[in-house]
Amino acid sequence: MTSWLLGLAIFMVHLLGILSAVLALLSSRTSQGAIAWILSLITLPYVAVPAYWIFGQPRFYGYVSARGERDSVLRRVLARYREPLEPFVAETRDPDVRAVEQLAQMPMTSGNRAELLVDGEATFESLFDGIERAEEYVLIQFFIVRNDALGIELKQRLQRVADRGVRVYFLYDEVGSHKLNEGYLRDLASSGVEVSAFRSSRGFRHRFQLNFRNHRKVLVVDGREGWVGGFNVGVEYLGQHPRHGAWRDTHLKLTGPSVLGLQEAFWEDWHWATGEVITLTWTPQVSCHECHKVVIVPSGPADRQDTAGLLVQHAIHSARERFWVTSPYFVPDQGVQDALRLAAMRGVDVRIMIPEHPDHLLVFLSAFSFLPDMLRAGVKVYRYQPGFLHQKVMLIDDSAASVGTVNLDNRSFRLNFEITAFLPDRHFAAQVRLMLEKDFANCRRVNLDEITSRPLWRKLVSRAAYLLSPIQ
Repeated sequence: MTSWLLGLAIFMVHLLGILSAVLALLSSRTSQGAIAWILSLITLPYVAVPAYWIFGQPRFYGYVSARGERDSVLRRVLARYREPLEPFVAETRDPDVRAVEQLAQMPMTSGNRAELLVDGEATFESLFDGIERAEEYVLIQFFIVRNDALGIELKQRLQRVADRGVRVYFLYDEVGSHKLNEGYLRDLASSGVEVSAFRSSRGFRHRFQLNFRNHRKVLVVDGREGWVGGFNVGVEYLGQHPRHGAWRDTHLKLTGPSVLGLQEAFWEDWHWATGEVITLTWTPQVSCHECHKVVIVPSGPADRQDTAGLLVQHAIHSARERFWVTSPYFVPDQGVQDALRLAAMRGVDVRIMIPEHPDHLLVFLSAFSFLPDMLRAGVKVYRYQPGFLHQKVMLIDDSAASVGTVNLDNRSFRLNFEITAFLPDRHFAAQVRLMLEKDFANCRRVNLDEITSRPLWRKLVSRAAYLLSPIQ
């Protein structure tokens, strides 16, 4: 009897492995990912089956179904908000900008003012000042919030504005902020702050969707001011980490109608996490009439297409003179790699800025497997020297730039909820160019010899790390 039950259990595990392999074949977003999952699910189902249902799901089906369920409520609100926005929708005949609008499913707006915030001191001073100015509500979400000196200061400021009657909605990712203790959250809640984890595994049907993370960093005050960029909340982002040292990052402050795009992304995330439809102000606030045009590009695993990856590919293909990009994690898929090489081959000044010292070893090792082909094609790779590089910035010619949360890796392209501010504006692009030129002056350029001369065992390790990148 015992042997019969054991045999049945073994049969069921292998059957689950085969069924899961079929699902991976039908739904994986990359051929590499499909092959990796199919082989492991068939040959090692005892390990691979639970791993696949936790880490291998290609779409955030829970969020997708929530979108369908909310149409009767949220779509009506969005329709009312989009109508007064119409006078500030910037008409364009530029096909490159129109493609970004189509990816974003949001219009480009005029009447905005954009301010670059370089490094932690300037960023958190701006964020905290904005919170203090709040009159109606504060919407705030970060991937990582720490209960350290900076996190405590944020908590105290949110408590103060809540005490004077401002509605505060605090959303955090439970994976990124797994060290955030219950006492911190209770302190906020006891002051009247509405607190919620993103809850990617909410509900019985979605309990295995643990690989999807909300990587967005957004602050919106009264629908008038908004912030987005690379910073999380922790003292390391002020350069106070003993291992990382100085921290190089970039954030962006926006005022004007584009803030409503940031607000809409938060609003949808909050609805997923809590089921609530919160009442917000949707009247556009014009900052200036001759200032920046902005497209807010939310992206994530609930999208019908790989929005973040397509945005990066589109930016590369549209470049004619230069394409500069910075990312702490550089393991792009084959489409982005090909686009970078082709751009360099047609004479575009392609520069990639990455950290000298990694904080994720597997990602760091993966890059060595494809960097030789990049360098041979004329792509220039720079490693930032003074400390850890964490900014996510793109510069396209002298005509456009972006600041956001997207890294150049599979997680950002396909698994994380991300958000990017794209500005097709020459004045803003000039500011970004000056900023990046200072950063490149603090980099060393990678040469081909230092990679090709590595011993065989290191090349094998790098290749193995890269083969795992589609399922990281």
